[in-house]
Amino acid sequence: MDAKQNVTKVNHVLLGEAFPLGATPYDDGCNFAVYAPDAKAVALCLFHNDTEEPIEEILLPEKSGDIWHGFFPNVKAGHLYGYRVERGEGQLHGVPTDKLLIDPYAKKLSRPIHWDARQYKFDSQFMVPKCVVVADADYPESVIRKVEIPKHKRIVYEAHVKGLTKLHPDVPKEHRGKYLGASHPAVIAHLKALGITTVQFMPMCSFMPEPYITEKGLTNYWGYNPVNFFAPEPRYASKDALAEIKHMVDEYHKAGLEVIVDVVYNHTAEGGKGGPILSYKGFCPYQAYLLEQTKRGELVYSNHSGCGNTVHTSHPYMMTLILDAMRFWATTIGVDGFRFDLAVTLGREPQAYNKYAGLIRAIGQDPVLKQTVLLAEPWDIGLGGYQVGNFPTPWLEVNDKYRDTARAFWRGDEGLAADFATRFMGSRDLFHKGYRHISTSVNNITYHDGFTLHDLVSYADRHNLANLEENRDGHGHNLSANYGVEGETQDKNILALRERQKRNLFATLIFSQGTPHILGGDELSRTQNGNNNAYCQDNPISWTQWEMNKRQQDFLSFCQYVIRLKQGSTLLSEIKLEDDHYSLSKNVSQINWFKPDGTDKASEDWNAAHNKAFGVEIRGCAVGEQTPEHWFMCVNASDNDVRFNLPSLSPKGGWTLHLDTRYASLSEQPKICIQKVFLQAGKSLTLFSFNEFTS
Repeated sequence: MDAKQNVTKVNHVLLGEAFPLGATPYDDGCNFAVYAPDAKAVALCLFHNDTEEPIEEILLPEKSGDIWHGFFPNVKAGHLYGYRVERGEGQLHGVPTDKLLIDPYAKKLSRPIHWDARQYKFDSQFMVPKCVVVADADYPESVIRKVEIPKHKRIVYEAHVKGLTKLHPDVPKEHRGKYLGASHPAVIAHLKALGITTVQFMPMCSFMPEPYITEKGLTNYWGYNPVNFFAPEPRYASKDALAEIKHMVDEYHKAGLEVIVDVVYNHTAEGGKGGPILSYKGFCPYQAYLLEQTKRGELVYSNHSGCGNTVHTSHPYMMTLILDAMRFWATTIGVDGFRFDLAVTLGREPQAYNKYAGLIRAIGQDPVLKQTVLLAEPWDIGLGGYQVGNFPTPWLEVNDKYRDTARAFWRGDEGLAADFATRFMGSRDLFHKGYRHISTSVNNITYHDGFTLHDLVSYADRHNLANLEENRDGHGHNLSANYGVEGETQDKNILALRERQKRNLFATLIFSQGTPHILGGDELSRTQNGNNNAYCQDNPISWTQWEMNKRQQDFLSFCQYVIRLKQGSTLLSEIKLEDDHYSLSKNVSQINWFKPDGTDKASEDWNAAHNKAFGVEIRGCAVGEQTPEHWFMCVNASDNDVRFNLPSLSPKGGWTLHLDTRYASLSEQPKICIQKVFLQAGKSLTLFSFNEFTS
């Protein structure tokens, strides 16, 4: 029978096997197995492929421990299915059999899921997408070799599949906003020209926008509300989500780019009490979610995610499911790594965080997963939820302290020179020498949840009225500034200062030790019109804007140039100090800090409130036959120009200027070599290298 045809009624159902979980097709039928420990009965529901009309419902004939299973002749790859479960009344809820459930192990869904209160109220089968039987042979592992990026060379670019290409003029209209659009040659060419190594896509697992935001006429554009950890999101597909996302990853690998996927294993779209029953609540609510007792003894969902429920990651079933899902994404889909949303949830056993929790240990020893990039957002909103610096090696961690310090320092806040220097040198107060690699800190100025870089220097306050929450949502403490006018302006002086501040912030990000994280579109001066919480804006507010004026083109060229400078240098990418025993090799002989007058900075200078200008010298040591690198960077966050006395090293040498952020265009930057004194402009950063003069 052709797998694309509709299944006929099934006869002679066999007992089947308890493993593997999910739907596993064979030549003569399909085995179904699902974990439902408290169920009284589990029914497999089969549907027509074209109309999704029901064909029949058949009870799974066997139960092995907590797993219900059966083998169904005539069911092939491509057929549609779901489940209904009969459960008794419990402290949380019962499960009415009119709720169609998504298989937690489904690898593909028939369509996106949209909340519809009317359709959900009675028989939810019309609202809920159907699971698709997937044959592994139809989606083999890619033969294209994965990219191996040295950790000190990694530069992460955060993107949204839809937003990246929805407005791209070179992408065919039918592919804009899709996996196929994100892999268009014009898009990949832009990323390569920028110089980044790694694209971190926002969630690509299937998700459902929350009921409350749907009923407002908005949506969850970001996708941080999963319904399934395996199936890629159908919204971004033209026809076949699994085939098209695999194609996208392959195209990035061909171009030498890594792909990291943002995964949300801390909660699901089912929410808390009263939330919809879509999957786990029907099969195993007491095992899938963390529970706690109120003072009155009521059993309720723990809410460390802020979304109504918290995944019970230390339960054996959920731990296994997450590991299986990660392997599926790493092997079948082919991604190179994972960025874990609210990653502290991964280490709760069951409530308190432990960096050696079972799931974290299991990931670290898994033959496949231990070779992937593991990037933690090291917090959630539960008790003890802030754990920056407390994930094990080799995990990378998003560093919010870096973000706040860099923003405040360049804004001109006082007393931050010492903290700025610490963040610039890899935040070794958080990620200690000898224990964590210097690239551990994932440095960011901007992220998806906040202002874009352009808005960071254009707005002092958030402007989120479009979210229909009376401007109460989003961060209130943005450390932003507008430099004279709130929002867009034609004032040339204000525009010039804003562009300079963008250059200062971007250069700081790229030259800091650690792993730089760039918010996609910042290099194009993308604006969200002051919205710093655009999670529900699936419109031009959130989409990447590709048309540029000269000012925007100049900034893009600046970004490309700064990344080239970093990638062409060993020391600007990774310093290895004598007192850092993480590795045996060393590449730095000295790091010296100077006041503008050329004298060494003393401890009391770092704590001076008005200290906003200093220099740092990084001297490399000989490694092999290469000439040691020698860099000097001047930083001036004050409003005034400052005379810098550069280190005087040799009468036959001088300091060659590579970067000066005072200049709006690279073409304006002079090609000069200075021996002694340099006039550093207010609010600017300069980078020099030392060169011996030749006769």
